[in-house]
Amino acid sequence: MEKKLKEFLKKHKACKHDGFDFAKDLTLEQFLSTCHRGDWILWLFVRMNPNSLRELTLAKGHCANTVRELMKDERNTKAVDVAIAFGEEKATREELDAAAAAVVVAAGGAYAVVAAGAASAYTVDTAYTAAVYPADYAAAAAADTAYTAAVYPADTAVAYTDTAYTAAVYTAAYAAVAAYAAAKKQNQKQTADICRKYLPLEIWDQNLI
Repeated sequence: MEKKLKEFLKKHKACKHDGFDFAKDLTLEQFLSTCHRGDWILWLFVRMNPNSLRELTLAKGHCANTVRELMKDERNTKAVDVAIAFGEEKATREELDAAAAAVVVAAGGAYAVVAAGAASAYTVDTAYTAAVYPADYAAAAAADTAYTAAVYPADTAVAYTDTAYTAAVYTAAYAAVAAYAAAKKQNQKQTADICRKYLPLEIWDQNLI
C-alpha cells in the first residue's frame, strides 16, 4: 500500500489547516495530480528533495514568471530569467545568487532585511523569494489601493447620508477585492500546473515518506 503524506507533513510541521487538511490522507501521486496550489507543491518538494536545486529553481522561476507584469524593476525580471536559466543549466550558481542579491538591494529598507534573512536561511529560495515577493506585494498593494480609494469616499458618503453613492462605492470596493481574490486563486492553479510539468512524480524522493 502506498504511504499517505500525513506523518511526513506532521514531521515537517505543515500548517494545520488548508494544506495539511488537503494532503494528509493522500499519497504523493494523488497529491500531485489534484493539488490546486503551486506553493503547496513547492513546499513539499523542497522538503522531500533538498538537493534538487536546479529542478526546484526551474519550477520556481516559471512560477514567478506568471506575475512578471507586476514587477516594476528590471532586477526582478532578471532574477526570474536567471532562475530559469539556472534550472536549465544555462547559468551558474554564482549568477543565480548575484541576481537574487541585486533584487534584495533594489528592494531596500525592511524588505531587504527580511529577504536577506530568508535567503540565508533557505538557500534554495533566494532567486524565487527575491523575485516573487515584490510582485506579490505589488498585487496586494494594487488591490489595497483600489479598496482604500473606494472605501474612504464611502465613509464620507455615509457622513452625508448619500446612500446611493455609498452603495455604488462599496460595490466597487467589493468588486476590486473579489477580482484580486479570483486572480490569486487562478494564479495558484496556474502555478500548480507549472509545478506538475517541471516537478513530475518520477523525480521525487519517495523514500522519505
